[in-house]
Amino acid sequence: MNYGPLVFLAAFFALATSWCGFVLTSQLQIGRLQQTNTTSGATVTYPVARPGLARQGLEVYRANGCAYCHSQQVGQSGTVIEISLTDAGTNQAATITALLNLAQATNNEATVWTALPALELRASSSAATNLLSGLPKSFLRGSDPTAAKAAVKALNATSAKAQLLIVPIGPDLARGWGKRRTVAEDFLFDSPVMPGSQRVGPDLADVGTRLPNVQSHLVHLYAPRLVAEGSAMPSYRFLFEKRAIEHGPSPEALVLSGKDAPPPGYEVVPRLAAKALAAYLVSLHAEAPLFNAPMTVASAATSTPTNSPTSSGIAATNAAPATAPAK
Repeated sequence: MNYGPLVFLAAFFALATSWCGFVLTSQLQIGRLQQTNTTSGATVTYPVARPGLARQGLEVYRANGCAYCHSQQVGQSGTVIEISLTDAGTNQAATITALLNLAQATNNEATVWTALPALELRASSSAATNLLSGLPKSFLRGSDPTAAKAAVKALNATSAKAQLLIVPIGPDLARGWGKRRTVAEDFLFDSPVMPGSQRVGPDLADVGTRLPNVQSHLVHLYAPRLVAEGSAMPSYRFLFEKRAIEHGPSPEALVLSGKDAPPPGYEVVPRLAAKALAAYLVSLHAEAPLFNAPMTVASAATSTPTNSPTSSGIAATNAAPATAPAK
């Protein structure tokens, strides 16, 4: 009996199934993604294409193997709701009483709500006074939106001003590597996509938000251990030029110290590839609230207080709640 046709059909079926699973399914899921609106309340589309120099920097990033040691994938373990008090109101005694009552209810329903470390559960007058210092401040965290709305209503009834914050949580967010999880839309204008697979160094998906200074990236590329002591990152000095100072120092010259400083009369300036790579790193932003990655964003009109909780990676500063539900 000739089994050739059966072998051919079996091989064809196996290959076709694999192609449908790995290629066609991916194309159907993310191949037609387009710019989307953020949930911050403003009519802002996300993402936007990188400017020309930053687009060139992606090629420098790829050519130098940066993705071998750096990922661009911020993970997220979940989303919780925080209650933020932005104004103590005129009747502060009633506000303190409401906060302590909520804290007591929290102890009785530990599976639903937990009190944040900022909330003192002692009934002493000094502790009660400290509750309302350094606002805005987040007091309670949980996962039940109904209970959260009731708590906000109870606080607002005392003339205080409270609001809900949608807060992504997870180890990567606690490290300060991002504000929410990475989604497919973040890579919409990148080709090739460089998500990486290892983390010898920190994740870079949102590095442009936490390190927006181009000069600091250039110094880090030239002398990594001058910026991060003990860094395992190699020096990319071939992206720079050491040259004699002629008429005057260049405004692009790096500010270096110690053994990394050039000899007297010389300066270190970045080549085009270094400037492109730094521009690409600064362009890496993944902080926009999206419907498939909801969170509450801080208002640009106010600054983040130094004593606001940072473990969640979200500032509790006069925020506008995202319209997407918490997950």
